[in-house]
Amino acid sequence: MVSPFSSLPGAVVDETGVQHVGSPLAEQRELAAGRAVAPLGDRRVLAVAGPDRLSWLDSITSQATGALTPGESSELLILDPQGHVEHAASVLDDGDTTWFVVDAADADALLGWLLRMRFRLAVEPRDAAEYAVVGAVATSGTGPVPASLVAAPHGVPLVWRDPWPGVSAGGWGYSAADPHPGAERRWVEAIVPMAALDDLAASVSAGAIGAAGLLAADALRIAAWRPRWSGEVDGRTIPHEADWLRTAVHLDKGCYRGQETVAKVHNLGHPPRRLVMLHLDGSDSVLPARGAEVRLGDAVVGAVTSAARHHEEGPIALALVKRSTPGDADLVVDAGEVLVAAAQEVIVPADAGAVAAVPRLPRLGRRPAAS
Repeated sequence: MVSPFSSLPGAVVDETGVQHVGSPLAEQRELAAGRAVAPLGDRRVLAVAGPDRLSWLDSITSQATGALTPGESSELLILDPQGHVEHAASVLDDGDTTWFVVDAADADALLGWLLRMRFRLAVEPRDAAEYAVVGAVATSGTGPVPASLVAAPHGVPLVWRDPWPGVSAGGWGYSAADPHPGAERRWVEAIVPMAALDDLAASVSAGAIGAAGLLAADALRIAAWRPRWSGEVDGRTIPHEADWLRTAVHLDKGCYRGQETVAKVHNLGHPPRRLVMLHLDGSDSVLPARGAEVRLGDAVVGAVTSAARHHEEGPIALALVKRSTPGDADLVVDAGEVLVAAAQEVIVPADAGAVAAVPRLPRLGRRPAAS
């Protein structure tokens, strides 16, 4: 479906949605101030109905969903047996159905996996293609998204409020930043009927609210150090590396696939990579692509996962680098035709994990000291 926002003056659109509507940096400012909405064409909505849905999700995902109350926002990951992130979803339950907001590129694979995992339980996963997702910053209520347009098929408005960067029940935060750069973001994603996009676009055209594109939304996310499936997941990612234990993992819940790795790394080990924020030299006006090599001297120590031009901080990026990379080292990003200098800001410290106090036992055969 072509978004009605595509016809706004200055709109630049690709296969993922409206990238911007003429002025990406100005759109960021309006979005951050709570005066604009961003149609998130790169998201999709999935739904899971059935009386067993919450206990079922609790048993197969990283999050404790068994006691999720109507209107409560959460986040979950689905891991492979080795603890690598396979899928991620923003989660909201309305008392009748559990709603997922997911990256569009992952939606079909996630839905297929959920369908395969039903067994004989009373659960009904489906593609909720009749809905779209609109992002905004909301200090109260639904912010600039008119409440009348928000879907509420069972009486509970479907507005997911991002728990990041708070530490959810059962979670754990590795970043020591105080205040955390995402603390004031107050991001929401409203699920709206597809037809509501016409009304929103009409409100923008009439000057009642502003519009922002995907570039603006992603720049605010990156500045808040917020991981996302389409950015920070590369097939090797474990939740610890991106500080994702904060909002998407419950460390005290029952067994689920990948839990052994989650517990072992958190309690006894260290994640092999760590997420960093890169402040990029903007002299060449080049923004690195996802996957661009991050180097320390001649050695490749990581890769860019997401990059953006921020309206206050300039060119920035998130990157996963080797844990051994010194936290105070000046790095370089290979942006194709040029090498871009990058100053790093530590998100996940090198000593993250190893939180269990394990007593040291005496070695077998060791003689006690003479009295």
